[in-house]
Amino acid sequence: MTQAQLPYVLLYLASTFLSSVSQVLLKKAAMREHKNLLAEYTDWRVILGYGLFVGCTLLTMLAYRGVPLNVGPVLEATGYLYVTVFGVTIFHERMNGKKAAALALILLGIAVYPL
Repeated sequence: MTQAQLPYVLLYLASTFLSSVSQVLLKKAAMREHKNLLAEYTDWRVILGYGLFVGCTLLTMLAYRGVPLNVGPVLEATGYLYVTVFGVTIFHERMNGKKAAALALILLGIAVYPL
């Protein structure tokens, strides 16, 4: 990675992080009871979550101006890490051996790719 690519890589990572935040918002909205279908789709969490998804798509497109196409999926894999951390901390999901091993493999793949 060159010095000129670094801002684009950081932009891509920010986009992936915000995409994970939007997933949390949508899950929080899905866990709530709503009076009707309209209330379900006009929940502020749903609107903000989908708005973030649109924004993340635009950020990712902008990031690809400086990120090689073969690096994008590696950066996108960090989303699995964010979602797992959010699941454990926000939703109190349990971390088991299989999940830990899967995360270790993802981290290994991210670390090995630049070599």
